[in-house]
Amino acid sequence: MSVGFLDRRTQTVPELAPVVAALAAEAARHDADGSFPHEAFELLSRHRVLDLVVPAELGGGGGGLEAAVRVLVELGRGDPSVALVTALHLLQHATMAAPTSTWPVALRERLQRSVLQGPALVNALRVEPELGTPARGGLPATVAERLDDGTGYRLRGRKIYSTGAPGLRWFVVYGRTDDAEPLVGQFVVDAADRTGWHIERTWNHLGMRATASDDIVFDGAYVAADAVIDLRRADDPPPYDAALMGWNALLIAATYHGVAVAARDWLTAYLHRRIPSGLGRPLATLSRFQEAVGRIEARVRTSNRLLIDTARRIDTGDDGERAEALVDAPVVKLAVTSAAIDAVSEAIALVGNPGLSRDNDLERHLRNVLCSRIHTPQDDMILTGAGRTALEHASVDHAEPARTRSVR
Repeated sequence: MSVGFLDRRTQTVPELAPVVAALAAEAARHDADGSFPHEAFELLSRHRVLDLVVPAELGGGGGGLEAAVRVLVELGRGDPSVALVTALHLLQHATMAAPTSTWPVALRERLQRSVLQGPALVNALRVEPELGTPARGGLPATVAERLDDGTGYRLRGRKIYSTGAPGLRWFVVYGRTDDAEPLVGQFVVDAADRTGWHIERTWNHLGMRATASDDIVFDGAYVAADAVIDLRRADDPPPYDAALMGWNALLIAATYHGVAVAARDWLTAYLHRRIPSGLGRPLATLSRFQEAVGRIEARVRTSNRLLIDTARRIDTGDDGERAEALVDAPVVKLAVTSAAIDAVSEAIALVGNPGLSRDNDLERHLRNVLCSRIHTPQDDMILTGAGRTALEHASVDHAEPARTRSVR
């Protein structure tokens, strides 16, 4: 792995410190007005973050999952909205470069090379008003109408929760053809062509406001015939790719872990500054606050280790270690995001009213971290899958003595 800003000896990203500071300086403003931080992605492009996982032979960073996780934790400390858009962008590039990729080579390399020239962000647009998330099944309402001359398609439909909408260069749109027996696949729209689509400002959420996850409406956007990925019958779903699901789980978890780290940093600084007149010394000197910060610190350290170790096993483990880590990845997402929510909530409870003031960053951290629960795979799906696996591998013999005792 060759990543210029990743210190392989210390496993830190020291060169990102000024980037994180710049993101943090503007985060509150973008949160307040729901504006998209275009300048942040210009900055990330200059620092080669956006081509982090583009193959080195094409001029990219050649980084793996561990590098991406470390970078996203840092970006999440500065502005998790920026981190989330970056996470989904990196996930698409990991998908393109994966051994199981079904992307046409020319199309894939076009997108990979574009990100070397500037902040050519890409994201998959999948969720629809009627369909909800495709992870729970269903046929998309977005339709790709075949052109009579065979040169491509015209795309019509609406995608909601289109994270990063105002900053995207490439839309990877989940849709179906207009055939009598429709085929389902992904249709790549070059947003540099401003015709046939528009954004409707609908994103007005509790947190992650600067992601500008607005609706994108397609009313005839052109898709070239060679910009279509993996068309197949609706009853013939693509094979499950555990590696990409592992990337998705850990990139999302890393983003929100960054919020917990930022909350811890805010809290420790506040406790050093806060000197009640009746006490005459900082709150940081009191054992009650030290214990509470210790609980937060334990969550942060444990989550960090879970993320890094799991990502490293996926990157460099042998076949058995890698397979085990991929099974673990969704559960790690659940553990890390739950710990992040708990850490920020405890920080709020510890400082009281100041923590809920919009004048302080902690209030924004709370709103942002609560959004961790909505990302696929969601908690109920993770727990159901983990429970089913545990029950399938349970030993009936081990349960028998307990049953016998209960009868007696």
